[in-house]
Amino acid sequence: MNSKWKMLLLISFAISLMLIKHRFRIKKHLQKTSCCWVHETEEPQLSDWFNPKKRLDVITTTDWFAPVIWEGTYNTQVLEKYYKRLNITIGLVVWATGKFTGEDLKQFIQSANKHFMIGYNVVFYILMDDFSRLPHIELGPLRTFKLLPIEQKGKVWEDLNIIDMKNLNVYIIKHIKHEVDFLFSMTINQIFKNDFGVETLGKSVAQLHVWWYFENAKKVPYERRPKSAAFIPFGKGDFYYDSAIFGGTPQEVLTFTAEYQKAVTNDTKNGLRSTYECHLNKYFFINKPTKLLSPEYNWDPTFRTPPQIKRVKIARQSKRI
Repeated sequence: MNSKWKMLLLISFAISLMLIKHRFRIKKHLQKTSCCWVHETEEPQLSDWFNPKKRLDVITTTDWFAPVIWEGTYNTQVLEKYYKRLNITIGLVVWATGKFTGEDLKQFIQSANKHFMIGYNVVFYILMDDFSRLPHIELGPLRTFKLLPIEQKGKVWEDLNIIDMKNLNVYIIKHIKHEVDFLFSMTINQIFKNDFGVETLGKSVAQLHVWWYFENAKKVPYERRPKSAAFIPFGKGDFYYDSAIFGGTPQEVLTFTAEYQKAVTNDTKNGLRSTYECHLNKYFFINKPTKLLSPEYNWDPTFRTPPQIKRVKIARQSKRI
C-alpha cells in the first residue's frame, strides 16, 4: 500500500513540475512578446533615424537640438516601421482663396496626391471662399478631401490672413483635431516634386525660408518696431521661417492660430500692422519648433540651385497668392 502511495506521490510531483515548467515557459514567451511589441511601438530616438554627420555642408541641428531635415540625413525605413504600426492620419490644409485659380488648386492637389505622405491616410482640407472655382479632383487610395467654406465676415481692420487663421482655429476645434494625428498648412502656390514623407512629422514643424537661409542673418526682415507683438530685437532670432509651410500636431497648430489672433489684436490697438510671416517668426522665436525643414522642402526654381540643394521636395510657383 505504501509503495502505491509513494508511486502516486512521485507521479503527482512529476506532473506538478511539468506544469510549473510549462507555465514558466508561457510566461516568459508572453513577456518576450510584450517587450518586443512595446519596443516596436515606442517612438524611435532621434539618433535611430537622423544622422547630422551625413551633411557637413549645411546646418543640421539647431542650438536647441532640433533636427534640420536635409536629403541624406534621415532613415525613412526606421520611421516607416514606427508610423505604419500606429496607422496615423495626416491632414493638409490648403488655402484656395484670393487670386487663386481652379488650375492652381488642381496642380497643387495632383502633385500632393502623388508625393505627400504616400502609403498613409491623408485628408486634404481645402478652405475656399468660392466653391464655383473647385476643379475636378481625383485622389488615390487612402486619400480624401473636405471642402471647408471661409467665413468672410470680420472686423473692418482684419485682413485675409487673420480671417483665414480664425477659420482654421474654428475648424480644428470643431472636428480636425479628432480626425488627424498631424496637420500641415500650406499655401496653394507650390508644386510637390518628390516625396514629402514622415521625416517631416513632429510636434511643431517650421519651414526655413529659401530666400533668407543663404543670406546674411543681419538682413532678415523681422519686425523691428518694439511696440509690435511680432517684435524681435536686432541681434536676436534663430532663423527666418517661411509662412508657406508650417505644421505639427493639431493642438500645436491650434495654439499658433490663437496666439496669432491675439498678437494682431494687440498690434491693432497700438495702431500697428505687421505681416503674417513676421508674427509666425515671432511665435517660433518664443516657441522653438521641434523640427525644421530645409530649403529643399520649399525651393524657388527661379534661383540658381546651389550644391547644398540635393533634392527639391516642393517647388514654389513664381507668383505669391
